[in-house]
Amino acid sequence: MNGKSYRVSVIVPVYNKEAYLRQCVDSILAQDYRNMEVILVDDASTDGSGAICDSYGKKERVKVIHQVNGGPTAACVAGMQAADGDYFMFVDSDDYVEPDMISGMASRLTGTKGEIVCCNHLLEKQKKTVPVYSAASPGVYEKERLETQIKARLIGQERKVIPLSRCMKLCEKSVFEGNEAYYDYSIRFGDDAHMMYPAFLNSSRVVVLKDALYYHYRYVEGSIIHRYDEGIYESLRKLMASLKKAAQEKQAPDAEAALDREYCYMLLYVLKNELRNPVRNYKGRIREIFGEKENRERLLNTPLYLQDRADVLLYLGAMHPQSILIGILRLLFKVYDRRK
Repeated sequence: MNGKSYRVSVIVPVYNKEAYLRQCVDSILAQDYRNMEVILVDDASTDGSGAICDSYGKKERVKVIHQVNGGPTAACVAGMQAADGDYFMFVDSDDYVEPDMISGMASRLTGTKGEIVCCNHLLEKQKKTVPVYSAASPGVYEKERLETQIKARLIGQERKVIPLSRCMKLCEKSVFEGNEAYYDYSIRFGDDAHMMYPAFLNSSRVVVLKDALYYHYRYVEGSIIHRYDEGIYESLRKLMASLKKAAQEKQAPDAEAALDREYCYMLLYVLKNELRNPVRNYKGRIREIFGEKENRERLLNTPLYLQDRADVLLYLGAMHPQSILIGILRLLFKVYDRRK
């Protein structure tokens, strides 16, 4: 069957992104792939985003949903429920895509239940554009190769074998069926992972494209992953509970060790977040988190494989939260953030 015969639903969760939303939607409507629909889910925006959605809702192939604020996962679920496509694609409302994105990805579809096609992306920083490629080698992964080279390595790696972003993927819709049990709408950090981890565990065929820099991920300084968020540590604990439940129920390969490593890698991100804490007693918060018995034992007993220099420094800080190194790291990351 020709890829152009598959119906694709492009779901865009929208919350207060009026500065970028038009470029995002225009880039989707400019696709050279015609058998598609666009679903804009306005998650109770307080700026002009809702009105912009409504203006696009007058166009052919565009649906608009307005809902009570529930977060990005709730918006994605609402979009999936309203979709009539055979395949789902997610695009964040502050990003944009190349006009041949869907056609390039759909050309690799076979109609197999549970297939996911993954592309690469361009990281649009303030001063430069950086291509970002999957750690997985380009190719088709099925059966044992899928189990050992993809599913067993989805978590617990310093660099994910495939990023667990909901974006940059074209997913046959059944991979999301039954996964609502793993979604915690209160999670503020890592919400992509609790959607995509169980989806990949449901997959039967994964295609990793070569090159395919179709997606433009915009580095927005004010977004949740680039500013201090006091709720990230609590979100991490909720996220790990969600991933653990999915891993156990879907019998993910080598799950226990991978979950321990993932928790430790995410603790490094927690430390980086706390180094951005604007309050004077940021050191007290760091000592509190990394002095917890569970965190200390897991860091001490879980071997990590660190190559990124920043992660090595963060690991030393996590292991020695009462040392002078914490103050030095804070200064280093202030310089790092200014250079972005």
